[in-house]
Amino acid sequence: MKIYYFYQHLSDHHISVQKQLNTDAETQLVFTWIDCVRIDVVNRAEAWQNEIYQHTHMYLNEFHVKDILNLEHPCSFDTLDDYNLLIFRKLITPDDDIGTGEQAFEQHEQMFGLATTPVSFIITPQVLVTVREQGNKVLQNYISRIEMNFIRSSQEQNKSRKLPASPFDLSLRLLNSMVDGYLDLRVPLTRRVGFWQQELLQGHRRFKKWDQLLQESMSFQQVEDLCEEQIDVLQEFRDEIIDNYSHSKGKKKPAQLDILLVRINDLISHVERIQKHIVRLRASIQATIDLHFSAIANQTNENMRILAIITAIFAPLTLLTGIYGMNFEFIPGLKSPAGFWIMLMVMVITTVLLIYYFYRRHLVGLGEKSVIDLLAQQNKDQPVNLFWLLDYKPIKRSVKKTVEKVEKLTKLK
Repeated sequence: MKIYYFYQHLSDHHISVQKQLNTDAETQLVFTWIDCVRIDVVNRAEAWQNEIYQHTHMYLNEFHVKDILNLEHPCSFDTLDDYNLLIFRKLITPDDDIGTGEQAFEQHEQMFGLATTPVSFIITPQVLVTVREQGNKVLQNYISRIEMNFIRSSQEQNKSRKLPASPFDLSLRLLNSMVDGYLDLRVPLTRRVGFWQQELLQGHRRFKKWDQLLQESMSFQQVEDLCEEQIDVLQEFRDEIIDNYSHSKGKKKPAQLDILLVRINDLISHVERIQKHIVRLRASIQATIDLHFSAIANQTNENMRILAIITAIFAPLTLLTGIYGMNFEFIPGLKSPAGFWIMLMVMVITTVLLIYYFYRRHLVGLGEKSVIDLLAQQNKDQPVNLFWLLDYKPIKRSVKKTVEKVEKLTKLK
């Protein structure tokens, strides 16, 4: 448990932070931040409540204590007369040093390869109590920046980066630091979607990783649901600030309220951006899957077309051989020395005529490449031409005819 005291100087009204109580008459205590890790709470809830009461003179509701101890509690916001409880689930990223295996202090449930951890905020006008998992790099980095101010004078602490002026402001800054970490996930997630697109649209290998693809899709769904919960909680938190901000004291109350609303609206917009990005990625995966099955269906139709053409070509030959394979005593040309060669020439001519007929009907000779080969993008070295469609022969002929007609009409005028 770490305690930080935020003071406001009465002369120039700047904010400073100290680790010890200050009895200086020129400063006024604004609020206190008590940072706890889950080890401080688990298995010693009563002792922890007594410690909180000693520093804040505030009793916590027993059901709220159970919610804080619940490792799988969803995002929620609840308010009482004495304090507000905000539980915000953070996605465990590779940068965090939070144990999720068998050696962990508490077992975090992993769904589809992703794990989340709750961060609890107990907020009053004068006190902020946070309960987090040990190894949460985002909050640890913010605490490190706060502790760097201890070696500076009170006037220098507020120059480089303004310190929070209220527990609400500090809560929003902590939440913003957690959400900003989600924005960094957009690039690896986009690369992951690109990997699955290449796997689905490859040309010569059969795709067999359907279980992994389903797990990836469910992971995106989990992140989307998490963002939706976070947006609902932040909106409730915003409503609470608007409705009950009158308990905050100070002459700059309207300005502080505007700043808080700007911060929380910006925070909600960040989460919405992540949610929309996840929705687009899921839509891209679904579109790629649909394109994959469409290409397979088209390739199957192409194969069936070729088989149907082969069957149609050899059907007359089968008929001829069937007729001359009958066991009749008198068949024309049966005893002729040139009968076999005549029948062979008839079969060859029939085959050539059928192939020519199918070619004239545009049924053969057009399938140089399958759709899957085209989707595989095997010709990667070719430059991208935005006007490649105009080089397509039928369209090129149509354009040429249209230009000739236009020239004729121009001459007539």
